[in-house]
Amino acid sequence: MLEVCLTIDVEPDCPPYLATQYRGVEEGLPRLLDLLAALSVPTTCFCTGQVAERYPHRIADLVKRGHELGCHGHTHSRFDRLTEAAARAEIATATPILRSFGVEVTSFRAPNLRFPDEYLPLLEERSFTHDSSQGKYKSDYFRRSVETPLTRIPASITSSALRLPRWIRDPWLLALSSPIVLFVHPWEFVDLTRERLRLDCRFRTGAPALRALREVVEHFRSRGAVFRKIRDL
Repeated sequence: MLEVCLTIDVEPDCPPYLATQYRGVEEGLPRLLDLLAALSVPTTCFCTGQVAERYPHRIADLVKRGHELGCHGHTHSRFDRLTEAAARAEIATATPILRSFGVEVTSFRAPNLRFPDEYLPLLEERSFTHDSSQGKYKSDYFRRSVETPLTRIPASITSSALRLPRWIRDPWLLALSSPIVLFVHPWEFVDLTRERLRLDCRFRTGAPALRALREVVEHFRSRGAVFRKIRDL
């Protein structure tokens, strides 16, 4: 069976470029969740503690819709640039904030998919069971991993690839192996084409990104795929 996890990293806009803006959470996230409701696709939403504090109604909404709530750190700091004490504080601060929404929060993803193996015990301390802080398209994925009781589920493809034209994107998707873990950001569903950003951060954002995501879901559904949350793998 082909299994697909569509995940959302709920964070400030295109950090670090627009890190003080939250148009994605304010405008993009509702559009994205409405699309997924129309398509009956469950997701795992990896949210930062700061976003949950600033926009509790948005987090309560995605929980009410039945999506899994996961942890994305507290401030969207890169864990590979933090001391162990600072990394522990990031997780310790964010976790109770997210769990205050009345749901289990047992899945974790580090910003930028950068999480040192030696910090995995920090997740165990907070009763996390699943980690999605690796990317199969990143070179460090191929380094020997340490043993851990955590279930590690790497992302399969970078988020901007999902916004590519279908004739480029679909052959790439066909090459992915199950379980396929996709991720997007709410800011991708806001028109950022006129912002001073890297091309991969601004091209085909807004309405074209929504159309592209619908096409991706339909592509996998046509292959008999089942969409799951991270905790269900």
